[in-house]
This record gives sequence, C-alpha cells and structure tokens, in this order.
Amino acid sequence: MSSPPIVLTTDFGTSDPYAGVMKGVILGLNPDATIVDLTHQIQPQNILQGAFVLGASHRYFPQGAIHVVVVDPGVGTGRRAILVDTPTARFLAPDNGLLSYVLREYLDDPPGEPGRVRLPASVTAHQLTEPMYWLDPVSPTFHGRDIFAPVAAHLSLGVAASGLGPAIDDL
Repeated sequence: MSSPPIVLTTDFGTSDPYAGVMKGVILGLNPDATIVDLTHQIQPQNILQGAFVLGASHRYFPQGAIHVVVVDPGVGTGRRAILVDTPTARFLAPDNGLLSYVLREYLDDPPGEPGRVRLPASVTAHQLTEPMYWLDPVSPTFHGRDIFAPVAAHLSLGVAASGLGPAIDDL
C-alpha cells in the first residue's frame, strides 16, 4: 500500500533552498513519499492568505493527504506546533490560524475570520511534543525542516497521531 501524498504550502518562495530542504528531510525518512508543492508563494507571514489558499485547495487532494503548512511569523515563540485530523485529510501547521478555513467546513457556526475555535467532534488534534519524531537539534527559525517535515514523513509511514503528543480540543 502506498503512503498518502505530502502536500507543501509555505511562504518560503522558490529562490532559496528552504522548500527543497524540507523535501529532502521527508525523502530521507520515507524515500517512497510522494511530495506535492501546492505553493511556496504565499506572501511572507500572511496567515490570512495561507488560510484562504489552503481552505480553497485541500479538498482536491486524495483522501488522507498530509498537508504541511508553514506560514509562521511566530516561529521560535511559544505557539504550538499541531496536527489536525479531519475526515478527509491531515494538517501539520503552527497553531496561528492557518487552519481556520479548513475547520470552517466542519463547524456548525464558523467564525467570519481566522481565530480560535473549539474543535468539532469529527476533527481531532494533537500538539506536537515528541522530539523523537523531529530532527535534532531543532532550529528556532526553521520548524518547517526540523519539526513539520519529519513528522509528515513519520505520519506517511504509519506513526499514530497519539504518539506525537497530547490531544488538544481547541485551536
């Protein structure tokens, strides 16, 4: 059985090696991974644009796709790194509103703008706290490479969400 595709959405641009390095990390852990670039052209640190692009695009990928979304002005701060499992896909992202438009599809009363929401029953989430699934050391400025990419690879190989960290009930 093949692993689910890993879909990258970032604000890294394409003139630097950052997106390619993330792919290298994923392939180093799962050489059979299928990696898709949704876009690396989100305006730098524009969470609203990233949320919109992801919300408008994720449903066109195969069931179980793993979306790695890195638009993170708060990298290196206390914001949480999270995994969100919906009925159709998995999402790895900083807990900064990037998944707001994805979650709107599952909420009875969705907020008008990205913001904190209680998770509906059909969606689960975990805070990523288990460093055994990360690169070591973790850079304070490149969580895409050191946390999100390796966790995506481990998920694609069948690691259970419950092994990545504690369950959380709001974002």
